[in-house]
Amino acid sequence: MSPLQRLSSLKLKLGIVIVIAVWITAVATLVGVRRFGLPSLVGAGAGIVIALACVQLLARGTTRPLREMAAVATAMARGEHGRQVEVTSSDEVGELARAFNRMTAELAETDRLRRDLVANVSHELRTPLGALQAVLENVVDGVSEPDRETLRVMLEQTRRLGRLVSQLLDLSRLEAGDQPFDIRPFAVRDVLESAAREARLHAPEDVVFSIDAPAALRAAGDSERIHQVVMNLVENAVRYSPRPGHIELRASQPKSDHAVTIEVDDEGPGIAADELHRVFERFYRGDGRGADGGGAGLGLAIARWIVELHGGTIRAERRDPHGSHMVVTLPAVRS
Repeated sequence: MSPLQRLSSLKLKLGIVIVIAVWITAVATLVGVRRFGLPSLVGAGAGIVIALACVQLLARGTTRPLREMAAVATAMARGEHGRQVEVTSSDEVGELARAFNRMTAELAETDRLRRDLVANVSHELRTPLGALQAVLENVVDGVSEPDRETLRVMLEQTRRLGRLVSQLLDLSRLEAGDQPFDIRPFAVRDVLESAAREARLHAPEDVVFSIDAPAALRAAGDSERIHQVVMNLVENAVRYSPRPGHIELRASQPKSDHAVTIEVDDEGPGIAADELHRVFERFYRGDGRGADGGGAGLGLAIARWIVELHGGTIRAERRDPHGSHMVVTLPAVRS
């Protein structure tokens, strides 16, 4: 380790090294000339050589992180992500090395997410495409007739493809920040009722919806996008509810609170405790939620982006004795 390694200022290190180098050069020159009778130039040369050796000893390790960063950057250009440099100092070079390590870690995580995204999208596209291909081949080969049931299956698979493409486009626009919102006060109950009406069109008849929200409750946001969030939560609740089932939609604003809370409860199997923080990741589907293959694991990721861009929060909780409890908070309209 360099004797100067513990100093926290690169300027101070350089200053000390320069002073020591000048002092050693001067002393070595005087000693060589007066004690050994060397010519001035020879004494100065010997002093410079000794000073350089001492500078190498004192500054050892100071520029090592810079050399390592150059090597890691070259490796990253070849596609090798995740490599780190050793941080050996607490000065500006050490801070740069730590920032560089954080950057490489984030790039490695981004690269992992990119690979996962490609793999997951390929998988999600392959399933409905494979089903469509099988049905069409049977129709073309005369194995099955293009009856109403066959056409219904084909339509459902094309709808699934359409939903996946729309969700991918939404997620891409939200991540890029290319999604303008029309922020204005809106009636929260109207959004809940609209989402419930839309969900009833596709929900089984024995799934009952109940809404508990004050008619005067208003939040600040883009009502269309918030409807998309609530609709996604309600569709998930319908998908995992038992038969018969009961889905509750509630909204409230606690006193002295500047946030409106929207809650969606179902009576399904619920979410495992170790999965509560992961359900909002792209393409993540727990073992108990998604076994039917009905979702691509993008809806909750989109919902999180929308809510967070509104300055709100969204979280998942377990509901006793069973079921899931989804909670969304949005800014309230200030009076």
